[in-house]
Order: sequence, then C-alpha cells, then structure tokens
Amino acid sequence: MADDRTPPDGVDLETMLDLSTPWCLRVAATLRIGEHIAAGHTDIGALAAVAECDRDALHAVLGHLVSQGVFTEDSPGRFSCNQAAEGLAEARHFIDLDGIGGRMAHTWGTLLDYVRTGQPSYDKVFGRPFWEDLAAHPRIAADFDALMGPVGHGVPDYDIELTGGWEAVRTVVDVGGGTGTLLASLLRRHPQARGILVDLPGTVARAAGTMKEAGVAGRITAKGQSFFDPLPAGDLYVLKSILNDWPDEPTVAILRRCAEAAGPDGRIAVLGGVAADDQPRSLGIDMLVAGGKTSTLTQFTALARRAGLDILAAGPQSSGRYVVECRSAEGKDES
Repeated sequence: MADDRTPPDGVDLETMLDLSTPWCLRVAATLRIGEHIAAGHTDIGALAAVAECDRDALHAVLGHLVSQGVFTEDSPGRFSCNQAAEGLAEARHFIDLDGIGGRMAHTWGTLLDYVRTGQPSYDKVFGRPFWEDLAAHPRIAADFDALMGPVGHGVPDYDIELTGGWEAVRTVVDVGGGTGTLLASLLRRHPQARGILVDLPGTVARAAGTMKEAGVAGRITAKGQSFFDPLPAGDLYVLKSILNDWPDEPTVAILRRCAEAAGPDGRIAVLGGVAADDQPRSLGIDMLVAGGKTSTLTQFTALARRAGLDILAAGPQSSGRYVVECRSAEGKDES
C-alpha cells in the first residue's frame, strides 16, 4: 500500500526545501570534523575542543547529520565516520565556508535580487564585485583557481576538433586559462604547437607546477594580464568557461580582443557560455556571482558579429562539450 505522504507526482517538496542539511554539511566540512574523528577525537567534548566550537551546538549539528546518514553516533556523544562522512571530507575544498565554498553558498541568498533585477548582488554581501573580491583576497582567489583547475574539474584530457584540423596551428592562446591544465593537455596532443597562458598575474604565477608536471613547461609562455587588454598574437584562441562569467557587453569586449589579436587567419574556440538554441535553460552560480549567462547559439552569433567574428562551426564534439569555432569576418572565404 502506498505511503499517503508520498506526493502523487513523486516530487518531495519538503525534502527539496530543507536548508538544515546542506548547511550542517558545510559546517561539518569547514570544521574538519571528519579529519578530527580520524585523528582520534571521537567524543563530542574532544571534538568541540579541537574544532574550537560550542559543544552543544556541534552535538546538534552532528545529531542532525547522523539522522541523514552522515557520520555514526556509536554511543551517546561518541562519533565515527562512515562512508558518507569520508566523502564529505574529500569534498571539503568546495564547501568550506571559510573559503570559496562560503562565497558560493552565501551568494545563493542573493537569488531573489538577481531574479528581480537581472544583475548580481554579490557586492551587497561581500562589499565588492566578485572579481575585485578575489583580487583583494589572495587565499580565496587561490581556492577559486583550484576549483577551476584539476581539483575542481579533473585534468582535461580531451581535444578540440577544429575545422580543417590542427596542422596549421603554431600558437595556442588560452585566454583566462587559470593555471593552464587545458592548455597543457592540448600541447601534449599537438607537439607542433606552443602555448601562451593569459590570466591575472597572481593566477599565472601558480601555473608553473602544472606545466612542469605535464612536461610542457618549455613550450608555454605565461602572460599575467587582464583579457580586456590587448592579447598576444596567436593562431588559436581558446575561451573555456570564460564567457559564462560575463554579461553581454563584457563578452563582446573579450571576443573583440581575441578577434584583434587573431587577425584574419586566426580562430577562436569557445567552450562554455554557449548552448544550442533548443537546450533547456539552467541556473548556475556564475550568473549570481558575476552576472554571467549561457547564451543560445542565436544570441551568441549576434554578440560575435558585434566583435567582428563569424561562426565557422558549432555543436557537441566527441568530448561531449559544446564548442563554437569563430573566425574574423574579414578572414572569411567568400569563394
């Protein structure tokens, strides 16, 4: 017999509306409770002492998580880690409320303002717009780099399929490439090419280890600069997970910089920030923190034209990623 409490459409709004569980998970991760338990601090008193927090409040948080299947209370006030708790410790980097995870978590509280205005309200919470906030807090910025790099998304190991192939590509410019994980992967696949990594000075300064580990350090030049400034010359400009962070006007400005530097023969490959016209719309944290969005291909085509670019190809590639390839309108073959 069916449970009368089960919604007929299978959607459990009560569970979906729960805020206590996600916040308790973040608090436990931030306080490194799993690590403290693994180190032998299993009693609630010892846990509270080593985590430097209130005993009763911590007990309430852990009691709730135990009821949700995270951690185990072996006897009153004595805890151990189960598989879920171990997974929480592994995810701490992303949900630590003292790091970038805290910035992201608190930003969701601005969703109503964003929906009403279409503009981010990040500065109302943290005092500065997102990118300025990262510049003012190097540790948070390093957390963000890690989230965008190998720790956050795994080491990229896929190719970008270009119209006409890679044979003529000699210089790949990774615009806003973080610490260079994608660029290193592309250079391993295409030994004839060299790379230029463009990102803010503090970010590219952390790229040396990535390049050395990938074995391509001698083929990459790091340029610490804004991508709103003139870009170095190259054959292929890669924009991965960049345009989704910016509204329309900055998007056009970034594309225009790429078009200027690429000239009539260069190309721009966009990964992220563009989707097929018929793809369902979705909400991402990038929209709230910086006002970015994912444009439909039709919308993006109009933005690209404003930057002096034509679309050469667009669609999902064998990597599963939706890639748009652009070229200067001046370089378009009219034959």
